[in-house]
Amino acid sequence: MVKFRLSAMVRCAIVAPLEITCYRKFHRSAYEKISDKINGVLISNGVNTMTKQEETLNERQKEAVATKEGPLLILAGAGAGKTKTITHRIIEIIRSGVMPREILAITFTNKAAKEMRERIFSMLRNDPMLREALKANERPFVSTFHSLGVEILKEHGKEIGLPRHFTIYDRDDSKKAIKEATVRAGLDPKQFEPGQLLSVIGREKGNMTTARRYEEKAGNEYFPRIVGAVWQIYEQMLARDKALDFDDLLLKSTLLLKDNPRIREYYQNRFRYIHIDEYQDTNRVQYEMSRLLAEKHSNICAVGDIDQNIYSWRGADIKNILSFEEDYPDAKVILLEENYRSTQTILTAANAIIEKNKHRRKKTLFTKNASGEKISLYGAYDEVDEAYFVANKAAELIRRGVAPREIAVLFRANFQSRILEEAFLAGEVPYQVLGVRLFERKEVKDVLSFLRASLNPESLADIARIINVPPRGIGKVTILKVFAKKEDSLPPATRQKVADFFTLLERVRQKVEHDKPSAVIKFIIRETGLEEILKKGGDEDLERLENVQELVTLATRYDGLPSTEGIERLITDAALASDQDEMEEDRNVVKLMTVHASKGLEFEYVFITGLEENLFPHKRLKDSNLGDETAEEERRLFYVALTRTKKKLFLVFASTRTIFGSKQTNTPSQFITDLDDAWLTTESGGGVGRTIYFD
Repeated sequence: MVKFRLSAMVRCAIVAPLEITCYRKFHRSAYEKISDKINGVLISNGVNTMTKQEETLNERQKEAVATKEGPLLILAGAGAGKTKTITHRIIEIIRSGVMPREILAITFTNKAAKEMRERIFSMLRNDPMLREALKANERPFVSTFHSLGVEILKEHGKEIGLPRHFTIYDRDDSKKAIKEATVRAGLDPKQFEPGQLLSVIGREKGNMTTARRYEEKAGNEYFPRIVGAVWQIYEQMLARDKALDFDDLLLKSTLLLKDNPRIREYYQNRFRYIHIDEYQDTNRVQYEMSRLLAEKHSNICAVGDIDQNIYSWRGADIKNILSFEEDYPDAKVILLEENYRSTQTILTAANAIIEKNKHRRKKTLFTKNASGEKISLYGAYDEVDEAYFVANKAAELIRRGVAPREIAVLFRANFQSRILEEAFLAGEVPYQVLGVRLFERKEVKDVLSFLRASLNPESLADIARIINVPPRGIGKVTILKVFAKKEDSLPPATRQKVADFFTLLERVRQKVEHDKPSAVIKFIIRETGLEEILKKGGDEDLERLENVQELVTLATRYDGLPSTEGIERLITDAALASDQDEMEEDRNVVKLMTVHASKGLEFEYVFITGLEENLFPHKRLKDSNLGDETAEEERRLFYVALTRTKKKLFLVFASTRTIFGSKQTNTPSQFITDLDDAWLTTESGGGVGRTIYFD
């Protein structure tokens, strides 16, 4: 009978999804019978529903789990068991008689959502008193913000002229469309780089701004008017293709909730209990979506850590979590400060670092774990010494029985990975780079293709790759005619563009024959226009510029060889370094990654490298100094790096570092000087070159 009535409820919801009364009638009646059955079992056996959970939760976690109604803010420090708390809270809400499908849990990554979903479903399956609810496929909705947006738009997108099976543009699709829109707007894509325009548009969409609203506020400002014109055409192209880009999944679904009371009420009634994980990372549109969904019942549980807000460059607004109590005046706030991951020494250092930030709520991590080892500090002579120290120390740990997967090497900027990889390869230490390696990055491949094509004009693959890098207005049809040796059939202007390209290749070839490899790379970056374009771009473009500059640094190591031989060796080494099997996440190897990529992960042994002023904390190429907000975010980023560690932490810096082919003298990071000497021990030797110690 229970199964029949649940099925009837499901059919009712499908036929008339907005008929909440119908939904309630069958839904609640069916679940009440399940609840009665469960409660009967519990009472007959004398079981308290919270008993088993209480055995594994601390007092603050129990308080969060027991708080089922009203707004709740859980400020969970690193390693404080927030995922465990959320999952147990969801189970307890279901135990209280709430249907699982009325519970929404949102986090930021597919991986985190998958982990949370599996934990919840496993707990439901393993609880004989809750299995009845699962038999009808009644489960909490656990996903990312973007997945929720897709769900809303698939069900109700027809209200805005969107079919259920709409197309979703990825970033490459969007960049191509932006480029076409730029041309249709009568503009030159060389002057207005599509990636930069797309970044501006994406950021504005994250701020709940539409194309029409953006044009209205642009006024007579030159660049905003350009963006507005391109954006309007881009929107027309998306509409023509019945498509949305990645940012639209949030913007369009949130506007649908905001502008349509009927749809808004449906989702408010469907999701009566809402959990938002990593609340500190929400941007304006994610904040607004959460607010609209929770508006009716106010059963919103926001979970986050102000001290781990490190994504402002993506639009994350720390004010959202700081102002939670203003948005919900009757909110209850619970601090989870007990850390289950790290030693007390590491937590003491982390607390000392983060307490200097002003824009935060005071929170002090503590643990019942042992004090643990002191933090090791190594002052390297240069980046080579630094890399070999890390690789050698990792090898030593592995010889002592540490599993390679329990070792992580963190760095602030992607370009730092190249020399680290080289040291790990030389020491035959198994490793994996999370993210794309230097030689696999598009901008680096482009520069290397210029080298290969200059030496081998028959390399059509390299020519096809770079003939339009940066954009020269040479299309696919033109490329086919060039390959078929039919340049004479091209229009004069196009023929001239092709001729200019091959002239550039000849100039590169002449440089290869007479100049040092590092000078050749600099020439390519400058003469192709890559440097100028990347300097004018956003944060992503500036990172690409750092990557090609790192290629210059690498090339200096071949400067001692005869010119052509040096370039050939560089090309060969690059090909061998990139021609490796794709690495799998679960391999038992040392992990190399940026600090940003490490968020949410934990390791027994962690190396934080490049701890020098202007690198970590990082000074962006276009910034003359660090503003207060940027400085605080850099400090939060270092705090995240520290708290990835379970047992032992190594801090490493180099007194000199070669950047863009020039050797620079560095000052140790202010983060090092913020640490008490009592927590530190200096490391000697282990790298190459000489070691410098700083008091």
